[in-house]
Amino acid sequence: MAEAMMDSDTTAKVEAAVFRRLLAHLDSRKDVQNIELMNLAGFCRNCLSKWYVAAAEAEGVAVDYEGARERVYGMPYAQWKDRYQGEATPEQRAAFAARGEK
Repeated sequence: MAEAMMDSDTTAKVEAAVFRRLLAHLDSRKDVQNIELMNLAGFCRNCLSKWYVAAAEAEGVAVDYEGARERVYGMPYAQWKDRYQGEATPEQRAAFAARGEK
């Protein structure tokens, strides 16, 4: 089956819907820690927040990082962290360190 060609407006709408679905999926999986996402996929909720800020800036819109985090986490980050973020295991920290990223 051939992929249908989409105009730029339709492409943007589809991509926005995919982003919203990704956020909803992550919201439904609060048990998945950011360090696990980083170790397995190379990105996490904080990365999405940074990409959100960068994309907004590319469009000439100022979005602060904490505002972007609230969009991605569905609540202020400090609140999410208190409720859902667990302590990383030594194995998780070692795997993250082996990636060579901060």
